[in-house]
Amino acid sequence: MALEITDATFEETVLKSDKPVMVDFWAAWCGPCRMVGPIIDEISTEYEGKAVVGKVDVDANQEFAAKYGVRNIPTVLVFKDGEVVGRQVGVAPKNAYSEAIDALL
Repeated sequence: MALEITDATFEETVLKSDKPVMVDFWAAWCGPCRMVGPIIDEISTEYEGKAVVGKVDVDANQEFAAKYGVRNIPTVLVFKDGEVVGRQVGVAPKNAYSEAIDALL
């Protein structure tokens, strides 16, 4: 399962990570988010120990969604050394997410 990331844990978990980080910005009411969720969970398992993979519920945690201009969900951001290096808006095939992490490993 992907890590649950909140506004309170975002800086420590994402921005200070020494590994690549993939963050899925989602909401429970969002149909496309429910399609992306299982893919993100699979990637979390596959990249365990190599990358951090987490989810931010934008209804409960709006600070970083606003900071990174997340206007449509699902939006998946990829971070390296605290900087956004990739962005996928909407549903994409699993390999699109895997390739984004592979490029940073």
